[in-house]
Amino acid sequence: MKYPNITILLLSTASCLTIGTMPVKAQEKTTFTIEEVIVTARRKSENLSDVPGTVTALTQTTLESAGVQRAEDFIKLTPGVSMVNAAEAGDTQVNIRGINGARDAENSFAYILDGVLYTNPAAFNREYTDLSQIEVFKGPQGAIYGRNAAAGAIIVTTEKPNGESRTKATASIAEDNTYLIKGSTTGTLVEDKLFFRLSGDYRKTDGFYRNSLQGNSAIVDKSKSYNVNGRLVWEASEDLSIDMKMRYGQVDATSIIFNSTFNLPVYAEVTDTPSAFQNVNDFDFLFQANVPSDNDQKSFEFSTKFDYDLGDMILTGWMLYSDIKNNLMSDGASAAFGFFANDAACQASVLEQNAAGTQLLPPQFIGTSPVGILFTPDFSGSFLGAYTPTTCDGIQEQLRNQKDISAELRLASDTDEPLQWMVGAYFLNIDREVGVSVNRDSGNPVQRGLYHASGPNATASLTHDQFDSRVFAFFGEVQYDVNEDLQTSLALRYDNENRKVSSLVPFNATQSVIDLNFDGIFNDPLNPGLSSLINSTGTLPDKENTFSQLEPKLSVTYDATDDLTLFASWSVGFKAGGFNNSGSQATVDIFVNGLIEGGLGGTLFATEMGVPLPVIKDNYEKETSNAFEIGFKGNALDGRLQFNAAGYYTRVSDMQFFEFIVGPFGLLRVVSNIDQVDIYGAELGAMAHITENFRIYGGANFVNSDIKKNSSRPDTVGNKSPYTPDYTLNIGADFDYPITDVVSLFGRVDAQFTGQTWFHTVQEGQRPTIFMPLFEVSVFGPASAPFGIADYSVDRRNAYHTVDLRLGVKGENWSLTAFATNLTNEKYLEEVIPAPEFGGTFNHPGSRRRFGVEASVEF
Repeated sequence: MKYPNITILLLSTASCLTIGTMPVKAQEKTTFTIEEVIVTARRKSENLSDVPGTVTALTQTTLESAGVQRAEDFIKLTPGVSMVNAAEAGDTQVNIRGINGARDAENSFAYILDGVLYTNPAAFNREYTDLSQIEVFKGPQGAIYGRNAAAGAIIVTTEKPNGESRTKATASIAEDNTYLIKGSTTGTLVEDKLFFRLSGDYRKTDGFYRNSLQGNSAIVDKSKSYNVNGRLVWEASEDLSIDMKMRYGQVDATSIIFNSTFNLPVYAEVTDTPSAFQNVNDFDFLFQANVPSDNDQKSFEFSTKFDYDLGDMILTGWMLYSDIKNNLMSDGASAAFGFFANDAACQASVLEQNAAGTQLLPPQFIGTSPVGILFTPDFSGSFLGAYTPTTCDGIQEQLRNQKDISAELRLASDTDEPLQWMVGAYFLNIDREVGVSVNRDSGNPVQRGLYHASGPNATASLTHDQFDSRVFAFFGEVQYDVNEDLQTSLALRYDNENRKVSSLVPFNATQSVIDLNFDGIFNDPLNPGLSSLINSTGTLPDKENTFSQLEPKLSVTYDATDDLTLFASWSVGFKAGGFNNSGSQATVDIFVNGLIEGGLGGTLFATEMGVPLPVIKDNYEKETSNAFEIGFKGNALDGRLQFNAAGYYTRVSDMQFFEFIVGPFGLLRVVSNIDQVDIYGAELGAMAHITENFRIYGGANFVNSDIKKNSSRPDTVGNKSPYTPDYTLNIGADFDYPITDVVSLFGRVDAQFTGQTWFHTVQEGQRPTIFMPLFEVSVFGPASAPFGIADYSVDRRNAYHTVDLRLGVKGENWSLTAFATNLTNEKYLEEVIPAPEFGGTFNHPGSRRRFGVEASVEF
């Protein structure tokens, strides 16, 4: 494994790494002593050094100097954490120490905002205003925060109105017509009793990429959004405080910012077409979709929280209502299967683009017919992938609406006694609707809608389900100070989650595009799970399952000296199982596995290659993790240097993994289980005040993961955990220097290095695809099946780095800042999504360089 030389040099200089700040034990402080940090990672206020685990704490000073406004901004500052923000506004995948979330399932981390736990994955990707502190607590935190805290917890705290009258405003302008305006005002409604804060934000950008088909217009990754927030704090008495919040927001953006590549090594060699087997890191993006994509999201949230001081105890409770609706539409990925080859619109668009000489990304090309070149003896056909300039792709729509109602009540001791305790209960109800459809593209303006029985955008394929979950949990924790130097704690939580699913696809709805039962008549059900080949009932029955788990956490903290603290912990994480769209198993078994294994000519291609076919089920199992961590935290040089280090081991059972399945049925989104993944890692960190005005800091996390067992894809044993970089390094420095008595010069540089990353369990070796039997019956003849063999060894994302820079001047209540993101204009991939049995990959580009200026004022 190779690491950047500059980083190794800085590591040697600083001794060890971290981002953020570490606390200092009571001692005589020097001028440059690093500020003490109080965190709430364990649901109580305590010094960061007393937490038995690794916490990256970003204080308000750090957040402001780094210009943190969104999730990706603070993820960049956090070692051991990486994020993929692709596909849609509500789809953010966060990986903490090798454990990743799963699309269409749920996050693997607890997200707490101002003491309230948010469970909708779409709630995390938002604009953050009036930030006070962000804490990232790594490792399973199920005993403290419950379900879905398998990888850790992200605790965000914003400024709480307290009677001080203040107004703040920030505006920035950057390249690509990028604008941000946000502001807040806070004050008093009833003296000493009722305080308020109103805030709002508006962001707009044309994005980094352009559509070459449509005059290089900014319709690829543009977006605009706004949020309105309100907050009331009522100090009802000396003992009772009530905190109420409300947010309404909208996002109008694009979606599915992907290009497709192919992974066909034999075809590439025999036909002398290198682009048919191309390393994804050498790929040049070209956006040519004829259908402008769209992504609409509407969010409404309301929460209320209270704290009641009972003397030696504190009673805390909160309630949250969250309603986030997310809908996207984009060009489709169906041209390769000829679903719409007989449509007049498809044929006309191919002839039009052929006459215009439109060039596609090789090896794709447009002939005079939409029929695949494999099946045109005169080679007049086309080689079409996904998102082409033709109408032959169809249109894909995706719907994900989720309503959450949750509440928690807990009682905790509030004394200076050696024994501290906490008990509580939690309730959650989730109402989620998920749908994916493939519709016809007539070439005219699109009629939105998941299902069209007829018309120019008639539906060709549809999965649509209602998911309901109900959760009850009980938890408690005991902490005991054995002596002045030694503290132990035991937390225990029991989660019980009941889940249900009901299909919403009309049972009598038929289509005219896909022949599900291979009888030559196109009158089959929309949902492949209703195919008469495997389903004689004509219905998809409702399903229900209950998942439960006991989640303990045991930890020890030992103050070895006044300047060094040792800690160790063991914890269990848990994510409930669930259901894929109804009919997923049947769809894969018939149209993927069945086609590869004897579907056309009777040849068992998977058996001949010795590669097992994927096992996809209509349901997936719960995920659990056992994690051990041991480390230390300390300070030196009279508090001017703080450092930490930790080693960890996590065994994940039934890791939930999301993948796209592409085939003659269209597109399917499924979650499967990886039976066992072992993860080993180490994290190091340091921060130092070089002078009163200059600070350096850094963080490093190194991960080694190993798939030990995978029933879904047995041939992937020994591969890496998906979405897990080999390492993340975060280094930087900031300074502030007084120019006059009232004006200061300040600056900050942050560099992030991300190691090589696989995004799928399939990583090395050759495997069969659905094109092997298709080649056999094509113009290439019976011996051409090897042309359809795929190899995904070229799909690993290369290591990359980005550098962000901020430089400006500020006074007592104003600042003016110039900034650059991705200063070196590093070209990298945000996400790589292989479709193993399709023989192709979907690639999403990363952000490019952007310069801008920002002005802030406070009065």
